[in-house]
Amino acid sequence: MYRLSFTIVLLLAMTPLLAQSPHGNDLKIDCGQCHNPNGWEIDYATLQFDHNTTNFELEGSHSTTDCKACHTDLTFKNTTTDCMSCHLDVHSQSVGNDCMRCHNSESWLVFNIPELHEQNGFPLIGAHTNLSCIECHSNESSLIFNPIGNECIECHRDDYMATTNPNHPLSGFSTDCLECHSPLSMGWDSGGINHDFFPLTQGHDIQDCSRCHDVTNFSNISDDCFSCHMDDYAQTTNPNHQAANFSTDCNECHTTAPGWMPAILNHDFFPLTMGHDIQDCNECHINGNFNNTPTDCFACHSDDYNATSDPDHQAANFPTDCVLCHTTSPGWMPATVNHGFFPLTLGHDIQDCNECHINGNFTNTPTDCFACHADDYNATTNPDHQAANFPTDCASCHSTNPGWMPAVLNHDFFPLTLGHDIQECASCHINGNYTTTPTDCFACHMDDYNATTNPNHSAAQFPTDCVTCHTTNPGWMPATFDHDSMYFPIYSGQHEGEWNQCIDCHINTSNYAVFTCVTCHTQIDMDDEHEGVSGYVYQSNACFACHPNP
Repeated sequence: MYRLSFTIVLLLAMTPLLAQSPHGNDLKIDCGQCHNPNGWEIDYATLQFDHNTTNFELEGSHSTTDCKACHTDLTFKNTTTDCMSCHLDVHSQSVGNDCMRCHNSESWLVFNIPELHEQNGFPLIGAHTNLSCIECHSNESSLIFNPIGNECIECHRDDYMATTNPNHPLSGFSTDCLECHSPLSMGWDSGGINHDFFPLTQGHDIQDCSRCHDVTNFSNISDDCFSCHMDDYAQTTNPNHQAANFSTDCNECHTTAPGWMPAILNHDFFPLTMGHDIQDCNECHINGNFNNTPTDCFACHSDDYNATSDPDHQAANFPTDCVLCHTTSPGWMPATVNHGFFPLTLGHDIQDCNECHINGNFTNTPTDCFACHADDYNATTNPDHQAANFPTDCASCHSTNPGWMPAVLNHDFFPLTLGHDIQECASCHINGNYTTTPTDCFACHMDDYNATTNPNHSAAQFPTDCVTCHTTNPGWMPATFDHDSMYFPIYSGQHEGEWNQCIDCHINTSNYAVFTCVTCHTQIDMDDEHEGVSGYVYQSNACFACHPNP
């Protein structure tokens, strides 16, 4: 009995090994991911297999589709993933085989028709916005969308052929409707005609096309003014365009204003301003000569140049380029001399040219200050420029202000700020010495350093570089002394806020090199804290030796 029972158990244990899987040998997953011990039926509530691990994720309506709808046999092999394998192509290949361009896995409804149309090169705008698909795509089925081309003429050839005002075929109009009509327009009215290549403005604002166009030919009309207005040009006598050999490019002087007036003459090459604002062309264009009229001032104004005596232009050898000094103001005044090479400002603002240009010499007058002002330099005693060996470049200190004052001395090498703002030069430049005056603080302020007792700078061996603690503020206060980085931290660390005045630590006011720690740190406290410390001595210098940065 025992042996029989053992045999039955052994056979039952070997049964799964002997069974053949209906899914074939390629499916290598645990049966328990899909099936359960209650039977072979699949309970989707307990299904563990993740279809997203394959190359086809179950999204939208695919997530509720029965497995057998796509997998026709239990081996799950060779199941294609393209849409056409499962779904009938109702469009008959008219839109390709990529269903996902228009549809998604949620439904067959298409919500991006305008975007799809734009991708195909034909945006649905203007009158095309509200059209139904079958109005353009007329096939045996409303679901077949055979390509019909993106050119307007593909759909509107009948409109083109039937148009009589003007007759498009007879006139040889382009079949590219966009050349004249706007796709944004809701009709074919003339308001949408794109005539920007020749703007129809003012006198050209003609509604009847036949006024300019031979209705049998709209393609060869010239856009050159003269081709239409040759008679106007030939008949004009004020001035006579032909005799004056005027340009036949009408828009150089005229706009499209009806009647040619007002004519806007493009005379920018020679501006007609002020004294040149002459309405009678013949005053300058002698005998109707509009070709060789000179633009050089002297060619017309040589008599004015020769007759001028204040100053005498010829004697002074003035340039004959009148615009250097004059504008086109009538009467030549005011004359604006272009004296930019030597500005006539303040004390140099001299109206009588002869004050500087001696004997009418306008060519060799020097521009160097000293050449004219040597006497002023030599006669100056406050300070004595010669004795001080001042530079002869007057502009170094002076402007052109009359009387030479105020003088602006370029003292940037030693800024005269605050306490150094001294108007009397001799206060620093002893005996008129302007060449070797020292710039070192201590050289001038040695007495201040030695006489200072609060604190005593000399006894404390303070540095003689005054700027370490002081600015140029009068009275030396406020002084900024960096005690922390130079000596001992008292504005930071444990001593911050523990003292009130210097004498708390420097009890010998005659010598700030001496300091004491024991005033605040009693021996009883220090002995307790240093118990067992080798070499401990209750003495201030010993404290500092061990605690330089408490």
